[in-house]
Amino acid sequence: MKPRILVAALLGLVAPVLALDGDPRIHDPSTVVLQDGRFYSYGTGAGLPVSVSDDGWTWRRAGSLMQAVAGGKPGPDVIARGGNNTWAPDVIRSGDKYFVYYSAPGTQPKSAIGLLVGKTLDPNAPDYKWEDGGPVVWSDGVEDSNAIDPGVFRDPTNGSLWLTYGSYFGYIRLVQLDPTTGKRRRPETKPINVAINSEASIMVYRDGWYYLLVTHGSCCAGANSTYNIRMGRAKKATGPFLDNMGIDMLQGGGTLFLGSAGRFIGPGHFGLLDLGDGVQKFSCHYEADLDRGGVSVLDIRPLLWRDGWPVAGENVKPGTYRIESARTGTALELAVQGMPVGGFRGRGGRGGRGEAIPTEVIPAQDAAQVSATWPSGPIDLRLAPYMVQAHQAWTITPAANAGGYPGSPYFKITIAGTERALAATADRELVAVPAFSGAPEQLWRIDQLTDGTYRLMPKAIANGKEPAALSAAGSSMATLDRFSPDGDRQRWILRTP
Repeated sequence: MKPRILVAALLGLVAPVLALDGDPRIHDPSTVVLQDGRFYSYGTGAGLPVSVSDDGWTWRRAGSLMQAVAGGKPGPDVIARGGNNTWAPDVIRSGDKYFVYYSAPGTQPKSAIGLLVGKTLDPNAPDYKWEDGGPVVWSDGVEDSNAIDPGVFRDPTNGSLWLTYGSYFGYIRLVQLDPTTGKRRRPETKPINVAINSEASIMVYRDGWYYLLVTHGSCCAGANSTYNIRMGRAKKATGPFLDNMGIDMLQGGGTLFLGSAGRFIGPGHFGLLDLGDGVQKFSCHYEADLDRGGVSVLDIRPLLWRDGWPVAGENVKPGTYRIESARTGTALELAVQGMPVGGFRGRGGRGGRGEAIPTEVIPAQDAAQVSATWPSGPIDLRLAPYMVQAHQAWTITPAANAGGYPGSPYFKITIAGTERALAATADRELVAVPAFSGAPEQLWRIDQLTDGTYRLMPKAIANGKEPAALSAAGSSMATLDRFSPDGDRQRWILRTP
C-alpha cells in the first residue's frame, strides 16, 4: 500500500524559485518530451520555435521545426483547410515515430490542425527531418468549433490515441487517432464535444479516471492576461467530464487547478512530464513573468494528487528548514551534543509558586553560540526529535552554476549560519563536511512527490554507484538507499523552524 500523507499544511511552505533558467521564453508550449537525456518543447511562432534543455532546468532556443520540413511551412492541404500560421503544437512518441500536431489558423475560426512526422527530436541527428502528414481536423469558420490548440493523449489502459482541440469560438472536441499513422482513426464519425468556454485542452489518466485539463480566461495581453487552468474528470476517455461539484464541462464546469500567483501571471497549456518512480511534474507557460520583463515563459512544477484530483505542487525556494522524516517524525541533525534553547533551566523552569510568569521571548539559537564544541572535520548525521536547536536547522540554497533537473537547480544544503554542508559518502552514508565545495556529492536534487512530501538525492555518489535517496533507516538513523516509491523511508517534509 502506498503511504497516505497529509499535505495540506505543506503546500503553503514553499513557492516557485524561477520559471526556469537560460532562455525559457515560449508561448503555448507543447508537452515537454524527453529523448536520449535531453528535453524538448515546441511553441507558437514562426515555424514552431524549438526549446531544448540538457537537464530540464537551463533552456535554450534551437531554431524551428519547419526548418526541417520540405518547403519550410505547413503543407498545401493544411493551408487550404486553415492558414499559414503555426501555433500551439503538441508532441508524442508513438512506436518508432514522433507525431507533432500544430495549429494552422487562417481567419479564425477557420483553422486546421496539421501533423508532422519524424523519427527523432534531435536537430543534429543524421536522420532528423519532419514530414508533412497533412491536416488531421479542421474547422470551416461556420461550425461551433475552432481547430486550434491540439492536445494528444495515449490511453495507458489500451494504447489508444486521442486528440482534443478547440477554443472559445466553440466546443472543445475529441477525436480518436491511429497510433500508426497519427491521422484520424474514423474520419467519417463526428468529433465528440467534451467542454466549452476554454482552450488548450489535454487529457491525463490516473487510477481509473480520465482528467481533462483546459485553459480558461484570456491570453496574449501580457500581465493583463487572465489565463488559468481548470479541470474535470470522467470514467471514460469520451466523457462526460465533471468538476468537483458535479458540473459538466459542457455546461461551463471546471475546478481550478492553477491560477496566477506572485509575479507569474496567466498559467496555461498544461503538459504531463512523468519521470518515473512516482515523480510526476507538469509544464505550463505563464503569460507574463514580471521578473523577466513580462515575457511569456515556460515553467515545470511538481504534480501532486489529493482526494482523486491533481494538485499543482511547488518547487523549493531558498530558505531555512527542518528536514523531517515522514515515516518517523524525527528530524535530520548533526550527531553532536545539543544545547537546550535558552540554556538549562532546571526542573519546571521559572514560573513556579511565588515566581513571576516569564514574558520574554527566547531568541532563536544561533550556530555560533553552540558550535565551539563541534568537531572541526566531517560530522556524522542522525535523526532525533526536533528540539529547535541549531544543529537541526538546514539552509537550502541554489548552487551557482551547477545546473539542475526538471523545474529546479541543484541545491547546497548547509547547517544554518555555517558552511557545514550535507554530503554523500562513497559508502552511501551521510556526513556534514566543513565547507561546501560544489562537488557532485554535495549537490542535492529535491523533488516534490505526488503526495506532497519530498525526495532528496545527491547529484552523484563517488565510485559511480547507482543513485540513492536520503532514507530514514529507523527513528534515529539516516542513510542513503535506493528510492522506493511504494514506501515512506525516503519521504521527507520540509518545515520552517
